[in-house]
Amino acid sequence: MLGVIDLPTYLAGLVLIVLLPGPNSLYVLSVAARKGVRTGYTAAAGVWCGDTVLMTLSAAGVASLLQANAVLFSIVKYAGAGYLTWLAVGMLRAAWAMWRARREPAVRSAETEAVAGERPFRRALVISLFNPKAILFFVAFFVQFVDPGYAYPALSFVVLGAFAQLASFLYLTALIFSGTRLAAAFRRRKRLSAGATTAAGALFLGFAVKLTLASA
Repeated sequence: MLGVIDLPTYLAGLVLIVLLPGPNSLYVLSVAARKGVRTGYTAAAGVWCGDTVLMTLSAAGVASLLQANAVLFSIVKYAGAGYLTWLAVGMLRAAWAMWRARREPAVRSAETEAVAGERPFRRALVISLFNPKAILFFVAFFVQFVDPGYAYPALSFVVLGAFAQLASFLYLTALIFSGTRLAAAFRRRKRLSAGATTAAGALFLGFAVKLTLASA
């Protein structure tokens, strides 16, 4: 179909890959839990735009260049790890502010104001773009399902990318609505909110370490 081979296997692998937790999905979940459905979808839109850019770069062969150039790969890798670390520190500071203000619901600290003033779309977009392993995944996974003899390989990438975005949309939608349910519990329980934010910050630090140790 349009130069795509073994579509059932591609879809099965895609579902497994999408369901694996990562910084993108965790960020969307945390935003939805803190700010609701609309802002959750704003962050999700940043993820989808970032993934589209990565798919386009992969189809254009940029991923192969990144994989072949160790210096370029290292630059992107450490920049991405640094950004994730910066986000993690912000989350941990916000969690500490929530913990200190757990008995003062009317008081908002500088840290919580900073969280309230974040730009979910831009943050999610940057998280997606500064993920070299995602670029390498797209080129390594996609090419296995493109018929080398098909006259219009770009169309094949479009079909594969459309399925990937559909799977991402369904998954992130489920996370967003799960996050809004968590939000109600967070508003009632300050300690729970602080603990969840701390856990999210710790996971982002873990993602940063994992990215730092990644190889091309």
